[in-house]
Amino acid sequence: FVVALCGDLVDGFAPTSQGRRIASDRILVKATAETVDDAYKPYQGEQPKEALPEIFVPQVMPDFDEELLWVPQTDTVSFRPLCFCVSSGYYVNLLRVKGAGLLSRHKHPGPVHGHVLKGKWKYLEHDWVAEQGSYVFEPPGEIHTLVVPEGVDEMITLFHVTGSLLYCDPEGKVIGAEDVFTKLETAKKHYKEVGLGEEFVQQFVR
Repeated sequence: FVVALCGDLVDGFAPTSQGRRIASDRILVKATAETVDDAYKPYQGEQPKEALPEIFVPQVMPDFDEELLWVPQTDTVSFRPLCFCVSSGYYVNLLRVKGAGLLSRHKHPGPVHGHVLKGKWKYLEHDWVAEQGSYVFEPPGEIHTLVVPEGVDEMITLFHVTGSLLYCDPEGKVIGAEDVFTKLETAKKHYKEVGLGEEFVQQFVR
């Protein structure tokens, strides 16, 4: 595959009128067989019958209030589920901390990816600070303590967590755990209590 600018010659094919009008649009085209017009045609066949449906959340941080969607863990810490992948053992959620606070010392046996959407936080075990727009990769096995500093009204980070979250004491001994299944049960209980019903969470389960 090659990346080409519409309006440029694409592997011997002249640009279309659409390409001339949208000179800044970048597309992927096959290097030997596809014109720009063909590249914009949707797939015409059937999707695999066993393929699971996609999850589409129009806005993970809406301007209007959707407080019921946030699942409380403590008085100041909550999460909003985006995907509970029970078939692969991972979950994707927004973690929110209101005001200064922390997520207790923990480690993961699998990799974790994070993208800060609002506010900032740091690990007591590192010097860097993750701010709005930052991306973080957490390697499996590392023990860390997430802290939101004073002066931050609200922190929201999107986390993709593979496997378990294992809470540890200061010496590294595991004293608690959660995973996609415990998070799912917590969300079910919350949505039932607030009147949305347990089945509300099924839209996020794959």
